[in-house]
Amino acid sequence: MTEDVWAGLTDRFVEGAYATVKGRVRTYVLHRHLMDHLPPPPAAVLDVGGGAGHQSFPLARLGYETVLLDSSEAMLAAAERRLAAESADVRDRVRLVLGSGEEAPSLTQGRRFAAVLCHGVLMYLPEPAPMIEALCACTAVDGIVSVMALNAATLAVRPALERRWDDAQAAFHARGERGVLGLNTRADTVEELSSMFADHGVRPLAWYGVWLFTDWMTLDEDEDELTRIAEVELEASRRDPYRQLSRVFHLVGRR
Repeated sequence: MTEDVWAGLTDRFVEGAYATVKGRVRTYVLHRHLMDHLPPPPAAVLDVGGGAGHQSFPLARLGYETVLLDSSEAMLAAAERRLAAESADVRDRVRLVLGSGEEAPSLTQGRRFAAVLCHGVLMYLPEPAPMIEALCACTAVDGIVSVMALNAATLAVRPALERRWDDAQAAFHARGERGVLGLNTRADTVEELSSMFADHGVRPLAWYGVWLFTDWMTLDEDEDELTRIAEVELEASRRDPYRQLSRVFHLVGRR
């Protein structure tokens, strides 16, 4: 295994980023998208790069059989701690696997899943093709592939709103940026990933935006306000031109 770059970032990511309004909105919006496409439980779900289980544990609570695969020992340890707080029936539906997403077909012994998720992972890879190939290889016939990636079309927005005009000008031609966790990230386009899906027998079904309004502001709201924010973000995620302006995009395809 290579050095675990997430070892020093796990707490910031799990206890910080996901606990913010922005993090909770992401989880909610992606979950609602998935519910439009997933077969009913107890269908099997593979969550590649699933971190501490924020996306897949809610699915396990609904009855889905879930395999969470991650290359970070630190992240899997966090997932194990969070899983310990779940009920026994939820724990029985979740399996944690250590390893690279690109090796998912062998790590899962060639098993095919009704849904394969890979959210917020591609942006940390040098290029997406090997991961997309692995995701598609793990997907059963008529199953879905779900990826969330950094939107290459909107990289100039954040520096412009922060009045970093030179950075904004450069971002029009960039394919990546320094992320909020201090790691370099790489951006993709809906068209490019859709083409990769098609190359591996997966037909793109739908794409959505994630993080439009909440990505450009700092929010610390109560539960009632959070609900209203999340519903607005969900509506924006499904509509043009709003989804095109989102920070990241969510692409779903069917094998």
